[in-house]
Amino acid sequence: MGRGQAGRGGLVALTACVGIWLVGSGSGQPVGPPLPSPAEALTGQARYPGSIDPLPGSPPTRIRIPSIRVDAPLTGLGLGRDGSIEVPPPDRRDLAGWYRDGVTPGALGTAVVVGHVDHAAGPAVFYHLGALHRGAAIEVPRADGRTAVFTVHAVEVYAAEHFPDARVYGPSPRAELRVITCGGGFSPRTGYQGNVVVFAHLTGTYQREPVSPTAPDRV
Repeated sequence: MGRGQAGRGGLVALTACVGIWLVGSGSGQPVGPPLPSPAEALTGQARYPGSIDPLPGSPPTRIRIPSIRVDAPLTGLGLGRDGSIEVPPPDRRDLAGWYRDGVTPGALGTAVVVGHVDHAAGPAVFYHLGALHRGAAIEVPRADGRTAVFTVHAVEVYAAEHFPDARVYGPSPRAELRVITCGGGFSPRTGYQGNVVVFAHLTGTYQREPVSPTAPDRV
């Protein structure tokens, strides 16, 4: 994602951070989704153990995070009229989205995947994202038949007013992935106060037969 888009991209998940399930539950002090431990944060010198060379570009079709039982289709997301990235439909708790005008997961640079933390009926696709730890695997099957395997090297939570655009969306000399959802505390009046961001880098790949994406290109 380019610098001009990244400035607006810091609001990616905030457009869908109202926490309608927690508000509707009537709980005075909702527990909310898990938040990452400070031990999972980026260090001053981030390390990328096991990094491999980037893959050619190819649209992703799914995202799988076995340790938190995520196995979800991906839909392509563009930019809305206000210049911020779109989000998946709020009624699709099982659906995540990738920024289709940026890097495809596994290619050189920083690819971005976003998804809801909850919806009206309960937890959504990335409700447990904040429970991830360094070393966790993220698999992204692609239309070319390859599955890009990423290893998590950090999980952080940011307040909305301090979202670090360059740190999250900036260019990379490796194939990297960011997975983003809402988090950072909850207010019944304004919803979630920030975002949980997972940082991961490409460490493997395996080949399957090419498939056509089953999710729609747009929302």
